[in-house]
Amino acid sequence: MATSPIWASRSKTRGLVLDVIRAARTISRVELAAATGLTGATISEVVRELMDDDLIIEAGRGAPTGGKPRRLVQLNSVARYSVGVQLERNTCVIVVVDLAGRQVARTSFQGVASMPPQRALPLVSSQVDALLATATVDRDKVLGVGLVTYGPQDRRAGVLLTPQPTDEWLDYPVTRRLADSLGLPVLLDNDAAAAAIGEYWMGAVDPRSTYGCIYMATGIGGGVVVSGEVYRGGSSNGVEIGHISIDVNGDECPCGNVGCLENYAGPSALVRRAAATPGLAQRLALDPDAADFLTEFTRIAAAANAGDPTARELVERSARYLGCAAVTMASLFDVDVIVLAGPSFAVAGSIYQAVIQQEVDRRTFARRAHPVRVVPSVNGSDAAAIGGAVLVLQSELTLGHARPEDEARPVPSGPPRWTI
Repeated sequence: MATSPIWASRSKTRGLVLDVIRAARTISRVELAAATGLTGATISEVVRELMDDDLIIEAGRGAPTGGKPRRLVQLNSVARYSVGVQLERNTCVIVVVDLAGRQVARTSFQGVASMPPQRALPLVSSQVDALLATATVDRDKVLGVGLVTYGPQDRRAGVLLTPQPTDEWLDYPVTRRLADSLGLPVLLDNDAAAAAIGEYWMGAVDPRSTYGCIYMATGIGGGVVVSGEVYRGGSSNGVEIGHISIDVNGDECPCGNVGCLENYAGPSALVRRAAATPGLAQRLALDPDAADFLTEFTRIAAAANAGDPTARELVERSARYLGCAAVTMASLFDVDVIVLAGPSFAVAGSIYQAVIQQEVDRRTFARRAHPVRVVPSVNGSDAAAIGGAVLVLQSELTLGHARPEDEARPVPSGPPRWTI
């Protein structure tokens, strides 16, 4: 497969320096040398190259330290941009972020679930084009598009390995078709993994930590990040926390497992349970057959927040199941933090956070060795879309690691992109 220069391997040194500058916001050359272990001469050379490429700029001088104040550098955030597309079963969220990962534009639309990919992807493409135009972003500065969605998926081939939401999506070349339409490189990834790495990029977690993310939209997913790198496993379909079995005698899940967490704690399960609860469905005007059951879930969560005892009991039951998943994640990966991300945590996140924290405090295997904090995502309901855009940026800011030949690459299309 032909690739554009943007996806070629980068200098480990250059990527490392650029990522340290990103994380520090502003930093001097002396501090860069201390943080990276590189010589002052090497730092001076790399900084000069990055400035020549307009990727970093001078940021004034630091506070006096007994000698001449040190000149500071920072990312030139408007030098490059990336796009994140979260493709959910019912909703699509699109964001544009700058080189620092800050959101500069956003849009969303519904109805994707009712469309085959041949209709849905051109719609996504037109929405991306319109958003970039509205945000007046120079298209030549756009590094690529991070398309994030549910799994299982083949990241290298750029296809979904599931007939969701309809059979036409199974094995459909989503990244190739979207790249051809946009004329931009497209990277496919898991929505939960994307949400997890977005926390690292935005500085919400200790960059040296091991942390997990539970992502809940229409379904439930998970991701784990170790020192800034997503745990990938054998095929990048790991940490599917929504499909761990919590009842070996439970009903069969479409994934092939039985008793999956998602079928007990997910939004659709909560809506079904609420619809079968006498009085609650009538009070909240629930429609259990609604295609967009996230709207129905939001009504239940809002009622729980407002003090409805029946609605709160249902939400807390869901949260206890998710607490079981959080304990499993903590026990398997020995994480320091678990982030709750996704639109389904946006309304009743405080209830979920409190209950999950209780379960983790009480049941985690290593609780006497170190605490595990349960925290909300800094990126809110758009965590996956922002994370998708961040994954494109991270493909360029290589964190000091060479790209393996078998690593999933964004599918390029059109003229060569900017090179970092």
